[in-house]
Amino acid sequence: MHRTHTCGQLNAHHLGETITLAGWVANRRDHGGIAFIDLRDKYGITQLVFDPQAYPEAATSIDSARAEWVIKVVGEVRSRPSGQENAHLPTGSIEILVHTCTIISKSKTPPFEINDHGNINEDIRLKYRYLDLRREVQRKKIEFRAKVNNYTRKWFTEKGFLEIQTPIFTVSSPE
Repeated sequence: MHRTHTCGQLNAHHLGETITLAGWVANRRDHGGIAFIDLRDKYGITQLVFDPQAYPEAATSIDSARAEWVIKVVGEVRSRPSGQENAHLPTGSIEILVHTCTIISKSKTPPFEINDHGNINEDIRLKYRYLDLRREVQRKKIEFRAKVNNYTRKWFTEKGFLEIQTPIFTVSSPE
């Protein structure tokens, strides 16, 4: 099993639980030997703590971790220290003390940061569309479109319409 929870799901109700998360490394910070990683999946962001005093193998495993690497961690949910909570995140009151970390996939440095703060050239965004779709603003647009399509399809079905998808039997002419 790749995960027991998603990155946007954990909160104070999970304190003390041992959980498994998987996702992209969104951000990595080093503070005097203790490393922090913001782990991102489509559901949100969770802060991971790598303490070399408590779990040296886990801390060593992410020494070279960079943005967009995919990792899987097993750890314990604990409260963030007082004054270090992040009210902007649903998971901002907790952090995960990582016991073990597995690098699932390494990534080259992306051509742009996967966040919604930068003004990225459209040509670059289109060239690297698969990365652009990881940005929250783009994901929300896709989710909205899916909901509209689902609502429309359901409405027409309830009204007795039949959706027909015809196969293409021949190649279209360029003329």
